[in-house]
Amino acid sequence: MTRPAWVPRHLPALDGLRGLAISLVLLYHCHTLLGHGLMARFAEFGWVGVNLFFVLSGFLISGIILDSRDDPRFFRNFYARRALRIWPVYVLLLLGNYVLLPSLLELNPHRAWQLTATAPWLYYVLFVQNLFFLPLPAPISPTWSLAIEEQFYLFWAPVGRLLKPKHLAAFLVAAFVASPILRACNTGFLTPTHTLVHLDGLAIGSLIAVLLRMDVLARRHWQRMSVIGMALGAAGVVLMLIRGTAFADTLLALGFAGMLLAAILPETRPSLYRRTLSSAPVKFLGTISYGLYMMHILVFVVIGTFEHWVRPYGTTVSNLAIVTARLLLSVGAATLLWNGFEKPILRLKSRFESPTQLAPAGEAATGKLLAKTASAD
Repeated sequence: MTRPAWVPRHLPALDGLRGLAISLVLLYHCHTLLGHGLMARFAEFGWVGVNLFFVLSGFLISGIILDSRDDPRFFRNFYARRALRIWPVYVLLLLGNYVLLPSLLELNPHRAWQLTATAPWLYYVLFVQNLFFLPLPAPISPTWSLAIEEQFYLFWAPVGRLLKPKHLAAFLVAAFVASPILRACNTGFLTPTHTLVHLDGLAIGSLIAVLLRMDVLARRHWQRMSVIGMALGAAGVVLMLIRGTAFADTLLALGFAGMLLAAILPETRPSLYRRTLSSAPVKFLGTISYGLYMMHILVFVVIGTFEHWVRPYGTTVSNLAIVTARLLLSVGAATLLWNGFEKPILRLKSRFESPTQLAPAGEAATGKLLAKTASAD
């Protein structure tokens, strides 16, 4: 199972897709301050950025699993690299919420200790907070999707290594079909953030990674699949605007899969779409997207302690000032976090490279580039 030769070795557009996803999420968490115009209507559906993250994660992580499954130290290397990517920022977020915020909010020590002592720490440690009806603090609310990712890593790594490709493909198709059905049937017995009702994106991204390596479709067929996927995604957007449905997420996942394919398929001349995804600002947002996703609500809450200073200047003006401050300070904080905290820690991942990333030379370059592209997963 190897990637076909026509798939480019370097995929900068995937960082751009990640940058697009985090931009949507940021706008979503600001949409109540944008009034009632077109921009607010667009931002209201920015939650779909998380679906795009899931598709990208399924594609990239499944690719890493499949490309290194013959590594005798597969599990040690895979889980060590994922821990280095995920845990440090996660721990920093927990400390920010339970240590930094109480001091900024000027809570007395006893009240601050009560908040810390009564927190669901066991759920945080096990990454299962999305499976239970827990009242999570706002800054920690993004961790529901992180919990899904961690459960995906834990389950999918042994499955992806042991099953034959055709069985992997069949399993992923079944998961992709079953998840929206379960979502439609969920009357409250599962949380809205439960892993089983959010498998569409992970499954379709993983399926693309598997089928590419099985080499069952020619490049022209993948191009057609890209167009079909984006058309179905557009139908999902229309359906979402007209009425809510449990199957809108599935259509959106197919649309994002089409966007993913359009980003990785080679072109004789870069399209506007590819040039946009490869532009420096969008790629930069993709690079810092993990820290930005995890920390932005914490930054918003910190800013909230100072918002009373701008409120007297009129609703529209003050709201736009608050949104601007939120976005600039979130990106600034994530940039510092990336350069001063994440990047030094990620250098340790080189100690856990599989032999497939070291030889032959061409494949080593591919493996390192994919690993770099997957750095936010």
